[in-house]
Amino acid sequence: VAAEIEWAKVSMHTPDTYAPAAENRDMPAGYDIRTMQRLYQSYEDLKADRHLIDFEDVLLITVGILEEDERIAAAVHAQYRQFVVDEYQDVSPLQQRLLDAWLGSRDDLCVVGDASQTIYSFTGATSRHLLDFPARYPGASVVELIRDYRSTPQVVNTANRLLAARRPAPGSTPDTWATPLRLVSQRPAGPEPTWNEYPDDEAEAAGVAVRIRDLIEDGVPPHEIAVLFRTNGQSQAFEAALGDANIGFQLRGTERFFNRPEIRQALVQIRSAARTVGADRADVPRQVRDMLHSLGYTERAPRADSATRAKWESLRALVALADSMAARAAEQEESFTLAGFAQELERRATTQEAPVVDGVTLASLHSAKGLEWDAVFLVGLSEGLMPISFADTPDAMDEERRLLYVGITRAREHLVFSWSLSRTPGGRPSRARSRFLDAVLPPAPRTPARRRPVR
Repeated sequence: VAAEIEWAKVSMHTPDTYAPAAENRDMPAGYDIRTMQRLYQSYEDLKADRHLIDFEDVLLITVGILEEDERIAAAVHAQYRQFVVDEYQDVSPLQQRLLDAWLGSRDDLCVVGDASQTIYSFTGATSRHLLDFPARYPGASVVELIRDYRSTPQVVNTANRLLAARRPAPGSTPDTWATPLRLVSQRPAGPEPTWNEYPDDEAEAAGVAVRIRDLIEDGVPPHEIAVLFRTNGQSQAFEAALGDANIGFQLRGTERFFNRPEIRQALVQIRSAARTVGADRADVPRQVRDMLHSLGYTERAPRADSATRAKWESLRALVALADSMAARAAEQEESFTLAGFAQELERRATTQEAPVVDGVTLASLHSAKGLEWDAVFLVGLSEGLMPISFADTPDAMDEERRLLYVGITRAREHLVFSWSLSRTPGGRPSRARSRFLDAVLPPAPRTPARRRPVR
């Protein structure tokens, strides 16, 4: 419901104008449009009664101020001259209206975007502003950035083939699929992407853990490896498999590092102890370990459920930070105290500068946007998950293809595709691999249920 209200507001629909605009949208929680409209109105009324605004209100109110008060608009236009907008393919109508208000009559504007990476249309984002930019500003220079400095030719060519295989489908909204850029890698050649087919989800997770262990033994740091999936619900099996293999991991898309309960508790203990010991130069890493022991930290990783392991990984990151700061202080012949460590944690908490957790990243494809790793495992690539089952229109199917494209282009060197034939061990092998893989992998076998996992 909150996401639907957000979509309405960034699309600039009030409760009064919401119903006609949402005629073809899937309503949350099985509500009908009128019920959703009433919920939207109730939400706005409650905010007004409590004198509160939300994030979309910040944008709406700013637009209102600039459009209704010429003096404020003139002051903004005089102070801010040039504008650069990144990820322009994901701008919402409300954000575009705010940008127009900031600009006024000027055209000192540079935008950067890739329509092939539009993956947030469900939140109101649209690539239309990017695609129409040359028509709106006829004098604009268009620079095609086709050189890819991140990925090997093998990864880049796989991504190019995926987009090139798209064919227009009846019912597609005109001009929503831009002709994709054909990227050219600037890196030396690397390994070819590989693929694995598994009998069930549990086998897939275990197989991925084995492949990850191989990469780590070959020298790839765990934090340079990612497992990417379509939905967060797929994470559990891989958390369990990595835990069984004693491979550390971190979940992306959950709460921020310094907002986690165990980290907040750790900061309280460290601050309290720092006030007690003052400038004592005792072994700070040992002090930190002793304090975190009461919160569940041990020198050896626990073989427990995924939640316990994730908590341990967070605490281990604090221990590793204390170790690295102590080593750096010793190298530079500087003092290092618990009070100094507490101050550094306060600074990092304020700026949300989380320490590096040396574990494999587990993330949804959406939350992986903008990130990159040496090795990427794209998992669960079966029909119903990729593309997702509720992608039942040509436009939605195009967005699923773009989402997989984003996943592929997160990899610098190693890229692995995998899927399973059934959900549970011993289940009927009723799944088919994703249709998108036909463009990038060899043809699917006719009797996949009888095949062993291939590498």
